[in-house]
Amino acid sequence: MNQTDNRILELLDESDLILSPAVIAVNLNYTRNWVSRRVSKLVRAGLIEETNGSYYRISEKGRRYLSGYIPAEELEEEED
Repeated sequence: MNQTDNRILELLDESDLILSPAVIAVNLNYTRNWVSRRVSKLVRAGLIEETNGSYYRISEKGRRYLSGYIPAEELEEEED
């Protein structure tokens, strides 16, 4: 997990919208390519969900992570 991942999760949580990587990138001032790579990682971790093709929303697991119920270390262990 890095700062971009947290910002993506926060944007999806606070807006409660379903967004594309391009829209996320514009709102967070990152490149679409970078956001797309981070979004893929967040999907694999179960923190966001793909919906309607290439649009994404935060998952319940993502909300629990932001609330502090799931520590970042636990997510990093799952990647191994």
